[in-house]
Amino acid sequence: METEPHQASAAPRHWRVMMRRIHLYLGLFLGGLVFLSALTGAALVFYIEIDEALVPGLRDVPSEARPASWQSVYTTLQRNHPERTGAWRIEVREQGGPIPVRYHDPVETRGELFAPLMLWLDPRDGSTIRSGFWGQYPATWLYKLHWQLLAGTTGTITMGIAGTAMLVLLISGLVAWWPRRGHIRNAFRFKRSAAPVRRLYDLHKLTAISILLLLFVVLPTGVMLELPQYARPLLERASPLFASPAIHLEPRGRAALPLDPLVMKAKARFPDGKLAWIETPADATAPVRISLARPGEPSRRFPRTTVWLDPYSGQILAIRDGLRESSGDKVLNWLHPLHAGEALGLFGRLLVLLTGVGTMFLVVTGIWRFLLRRRRPVHVKRRHRSKRLES
Repeated sequence: METEPHQASAAPRHWRVMMRRIHLYLGLFLGGLVFLSALTGAALVFYIEIDEALVPGLRDVPSEARPASWQSVYTTLQRNHPERTGAWRIEVREQGGPIPVRYHDPVETRGELFAPLMLWLDPRDGSTIRSGFWGQYPATWLYKLHWQLLAGTTGTITMGIAGTAMLVLLISGLVAWWPRRGHIRNAFRFKRSAAPVRRLYDLHKLTAISILLLLFVVLPTGVMLELPQYARPLLERASPLFASPAIHLEPRGRAALPLDPLVMKAKARFPDGKLAWIETPADATAPVRISLARPGEPSRRFPRTTVWLDPYSGQILAIRDGLRESSGDKVLNWLHPLHAGEALGLFGRLLVLLTGVGTMFLVVTGIWRFLLRRRRPVHVKRRHRSKRLES
């Protein structure tokens, strides 16, 4: 049986109407959360810079300042915090200046999803410039709001579900807008002389088109970062994921070596690597862990190349080569650098900032247009609806 022409065109029109409704109601429901996520995400593009700008003492340390040795930094931490006997993570920044240090298991915040003790040391004399728990000072509070809505695991799950819904919102808007054959040029036009409702629609669609590809990067990576408990098993079905080696040493009264020769051994194993992190042993049976940033890894700050060493003999016990990862690990390694823009340097960070600002504009124009349409007289609404169906 042949299909009538009006029946053939009715199906795609029905899909458009349905997608418009999904886009409208989902946008109204998620609008506030989308705006909050975009606002905090845009600010966090320059998270480190904002954090340092708020603390004058950090800016007072000259960038060329370096510690006498990494062992002296560790000794200072042990002397000033004798009750903290677990692992310290010392961040080694390429630009020098204050030394950020983390203690991941403070008793004060035990039970929270992520709230390590954060210290900044002056490399010249080891004095503490700033001390605080992650999430309790402005920049990390903003990060915590973006990541978990200040609600721990419940917040991360909520944000993960919301991010998935935002993807549906994006796809429904794209399908509703998709131009029909012969109407492509009109789909990209901005009608300056049109009514305010139409101009808002044009601004909304052109902004969405401008950041469309960026949103299709930022949203899926954000969802996977929020829900690793679901993302990792899915990836592992396709490709094995790296598991940190379980290492248990027998100290037998041996004295630990200074950190600096251990760092040199790790750098000798990967000569092209730049020192990024030093993690001291969690207890007398644990190894030293050294992280190195190598050319080709997506993140300079959180690289995957790692060397585990015996703190007593200096022997290399295990390695992770960040340039020889499985497909699944490569996906995981790129998530944060893509989501935050770090993978493309300053240009990538500016693109993510633009995406956040553009997303906020989409929320404002979408809700504004909805409110204007509600205020229009009924006969104008009917005329507009009939024209849309005829087109």
